[in-house]
Amino acid sequence: MPQVAETAAMPPPGGPCEGSGGLVAALTAGEQEVARVMQICNACRYCEGFCAVFPAMTRRLAFGKADTHYLANLCHNCGSCFHACQYAPPHDFAVNVPRAMATVRGRTYQDYAWPPAFGRLYQRAGLTVALALAGGLALFLVLAAAMTGGLLHAPLGGNFYAIFPHNLLAALFGVVFLFAMLALGIGVARFWREISPAGEAGAAAPMTTVGVPAAAESVADVARLTYLGGGHGEGCNEDSDRFTLWRRRFHQLTLYGFLLCFAATCVATLYHYLLDRHAPYAFDSLPVILGTLGGAGLIVGPVGLLWLNVRRDALLTDPSQKAMDRGFIALLLLVSATGFALLVLRDTRFMALWLAIHLGTVMALFVTLPYGKFVHGVCRAAALLKFNIEKRLPNRLGLGGD
Repeated sequence: MPQVAETAAMPPPGGPCEGSGGLVAALTAGEQEVARVMQICNACRYCEGFCAVFPAMTRRLAFGKADTHYLANLCHNCGSCFHACQYAPPHDFAVNVPRAMATVRGRTYQDYAWPPAFGRLYQRAGLTVALALAGGLALFLVLAAAMTGGLLHAPLGGNFYAIFPHNLLAALFGVVFLFAMLALGIGVARFWREISPAGEAGAAAPMTTVGVPAAAESVADVARLTYLGGGHGEGCNEDSDRFTLWRRRFHQLTLYGFLLCFAATCVATLYHYLLDRHAPYAFDSLPVILGTLGGAGLIVGPVGLLWLNVRRDALLTDPSQKAMDRGFIALLLLVSATGFALLVLRDTRFMALWLAIHLGTVMALFVTLPYGKFVHGVCRAAALLKFNIEKRLPNRLGLGGD
């Protein structure tokens, strides 16, 4: 294909480059690689129907910093394009879209973090740090429980507030949770402004004709994890060119497990403040049922993702992010496992000990939410929203059907 050869022979777009928003900025080595492979893919178009990345690619001739950030977060790293690519290694073009996107995607988490100085925490958000943080916070709460009433005590009927007062827990976790949500919100807002700057086509699209349908489709894409189907519904490529849906299933178990646990907390809050029904709640109560189902999802899903992470073809990933991936998985597992232990032992003399351990792991998860793997879901949702808005607007290049 002479057009592909000519494109591939072009020098990588280093130095100053104009992004989609017209902002001139130098590309990093990772961003240059994304721009290089996208230029080759734009000439080939074989993978155009695989996922959202390639239709979005066809709307661009050049790829600036904002474009590479957008496409990197739009990529779900399913691996289908790598196994289908005739220019993948060992070809001289060495096209590896999943790894190029993963490298830039990891860097965007740091670039858009808030406060900006905290962006470097992503470099330390590994398994060791996650376990050390959870262990340290749990130890602090264990010592606090030991000083106030002892770790071993007569059964208290599951009354957690006999160990730690309700108002203390609400204030402590409320501050941590609100900071995490603020940091995540500001970070994704900064990301959105970069990839959809004011004045860009679609940045101020009419909500009734474009925005609302695009938002609804984006929610559906996230709920179904549409693009973990590999573009054909048969799934991702993990350690070979064989398709499997297990990555999508484990992600869904993790996603819905997290949401069910959050729902359990919200329902318990309503019970406490609106209905004056205080914990502990019966095993057949709505908060306990939601928490139990969510906890099960947060064990099966992360265990499956860890299994896939260990077995996955190294060519499809950015090796530097494995520690962050596994640290986040470890925290999810610790929260779920200690939660189940607390549920089983809440009517025993060991409740104070397990309550302190569980609360320590939950706090560690909240503290690391804005500076760990959790961010990929938020940024990917924003990228999907931009894609679903963009595809409803005319393609100014008119190249999508070439």
